[in-house]
Amino acid sequence: MKTEKNILELETVALLDDENAIEIIDQTLLPGRTELIRLRTAEEIWNAIYLLQVRGAPAIGVTAGFGIYLLTKLVNVPEESDIPEKHDENFAILEETFRKQKAYLDSSRPTAVNLSWALNRMEKVFLSMKENRALTMREVKERLRQEAEAIKEEDIDVCRRIGEYGLTLVKPGDGILTHCNAGKLCACRYGTATAPIYLGQERGYGFHVYADETRPLLQGARLTAYELASAGVDVTLLCDNMSASVMQAGKIQAVFVGCDRVAANGDTANKIGTSVVAAVAQHYGVPFYVCAPTATIDLSLKTGSEIPIEQRKPEEVTEMWYKERMAPKNIKVYNPAFDVTDHSLIAGIVTEFGIARAPYDESLREIFRQKEGDGV
Repeated sequence: MKTEKNILELETVALLDDENAIEIIDQTLLPGRTELIRLRTAEEIWNAIYLLQVRGAPAIGVTAGFGIYLLTKLVNVPEESDIPEKHDENFAILEETFRKQKAYLDSSRPTAVNLSWALNRMEKVFLSMKENRALTMREVKERLRQEAEAIKEEDIDVCRRIGEYGLTLVKPGDGILTHCNAGKLCACRYGTATAPIYLGQERGYGFHVYADETRPLLQGARLTAYELASAGVDVTLLCDNMSASVMQAGKIQAVFVGCDRVAANGDTANKIGTSVVAAVAQHYGVPFYVCAPTATIDLSLKTGSEIPIEQRKPEEVTEMWYKERMAPKNIKVYNPAFDVTDHSLIAGIVTEFGIARAPYDESLREIFRQKEGDGV
């Protein structure tokens, strides 16, 4: 469905419960066309995540939450049998589908931990109702809907809080570089790395933002530059190999990037090319900050070497976006979707509970202690 609305007026991910659908902005068509598409089947949800129609760790997590809810909701339990006395029998029917679809959706993107985090969170709520034999399946499904909606609302709050902490790291008029898209389009509002930028824009900070194009999928050119310009932010697009030039010229005072997973030692997986920006930033004395919701932090992994890195199709490098193929036929192509930035290159990890700094194996655990103390 085409829309004439500004991108900032649209929801990145929305549940259309009455229509048994998830509505998303098809990000593969931006910035040329703004279209909303509706996902109704497991295959459509899986493809939307894999094909990057919906992308960004927070938005993927929200989509997964809505998806597993809808796929469970659509399991038919005869109305006449949906009574507490039939709880065990009916729950077993739902559980079979829930487990199957959870595993299927979880296979769509291996690097973004928010995908499995959201699905595991939904599973925990689902299984907590297994022994409550007073519940009908309609009540079980309603509780799943409430949890999926809570994941979305918490994402909005988390991004705003990340923005507040991030804003303390910069001053009015600063030049900020960002890589890939960690903006509104990767979350439900504000974004992660762009949250300080959007809050600063609201408060008259007058930032000068530089957006890397982010080869090969051009998330910076197609998405970040587009949404920031739509919000009235002073944004300049760069080719990926230009970051050293603008840093050397003194135009950058801070780098803000998002991430898809953070290991316990602070190593961070983000879109390919991020580690190059971090190394260049350290050389020129520019602080490099990672904006990471705690849902993206995976303390079960000791270092970034344990983070699975998705390998994508070679055509994204050789043919995509070109009128004609721009590489020799049969040439070998290396196309990892992410790279890992070593913790030694990171000045701080900005979370919704504060800014973690080296040594990260200590500060990230302290962040989680604060989170547990807040009862989250």
